[in-house]
Amino acid sequence: MTGDLAVDARGLVKAYDKTRALDGLDLSVRRGTVLGLLGPNGAGKTTAVRILATLQPADEGTATVSGFDVATQPHEVRTRIALTGQYAAVDQYLTGHENLVMIGRLTGLTRRDAHIRADQLMTRFGLADAAGRPSKTYSGGMRRRLDLAASLVARPDVLFLDEPTTGLDPASRRSLWSVIREIVEDGSTLLLTTQYLEEADALADEILVIDHGRELARGTARELKERVGGERIEFTVVDHSRTGEAAALVQRFAAGDAVVDPARGTVGFPVDGGDAHLGDTVRALESAAISVADLSLRGASLDDVFLSLTGRTAEGSTEQLQEAQ
Repeated sequence: MTGDLAVDARGLVKAYDKTRALDGLDLSVRRGTVLGLLGPNGAGKTTAVRILATLQPADEGTATVSGFDVATQPHEVRTRIALTGQYAAVDQYLTGHENLVMIGRLTGLTRRDAHIRADQLMTRFGLADAAGRPSKTYSGGMRRRLDLAASLVARPDVLFLDEPTTGLDPASRRSLWSVIREIVEDGSTLLLTTQYLEEADALADEILVIDHGRELARGTARELKERVGGERIEFTVVDHSRTGEAAALVQRFAAGDAVVDPARGTVGFPVDGGDAHLGDTVRALESAAISVADLSLRGASLDDVFLSLTGRTAEGSTEQLQEAQ
């Protein structure tokens, strides 16, 4: 393994019957950084994490974590990692403090050290006032923070966060993001799986976009956004049956391929000199008597990247999250 890599996986393959959850995936995380593993449900994110955390074997490929092989040295790997899954795994009948003490004892701390560590983490995660309450009385955001605190009791070298903010409201998600940033500032290495484009943008030093168990693109958020252009014009066609026609009309103004979603009636394309082409777009559509709504000029986003790569939006986009609430 390259010395500066905390996680290094090559050619990972995992099949269930005839379905390949992972199809030759390469994945690496530099020490002290956050890799955002971005993809929709079924992309293979959780399967990759389970293999790296030694919870299931790969059918093909190799992987090392903190310099140890996940297949041949699983014990060494497990003593150096922690995993926070999609749902809080805390004992609801124990208090928050008791949960952390229990984890500390299970990981080999003395009773005294386990209590000290629990006190430190309850304070750090803003849970000190609720330390004596059963965790079943905690809000969803508080339980997720407690679950994350439990993952840090043993001070792992590498922390796997598998969609850690699933089901949280926007305020709770942003609160948890602040905690995650603090963990990284302390020097931890994180592999973060997420459907939320905003989350990957806010937290990840590097992003790996996958779908159907394969890599689609990788790079920083800025590098990925630059792939689809610095500015974009987008609009919604009122009559969705004319979406393709509208896209063809405006393609001549585009600095790259237009991304079209006929089901939603949306068209988006990168432009050079956005203000001028905004007027050109309006005139072209008016001349063809195509009615549109929400026509705008804006900077590229990770949603644009994902749509251009997969032909669809990520299921966990901010827009869809808000619609569901």
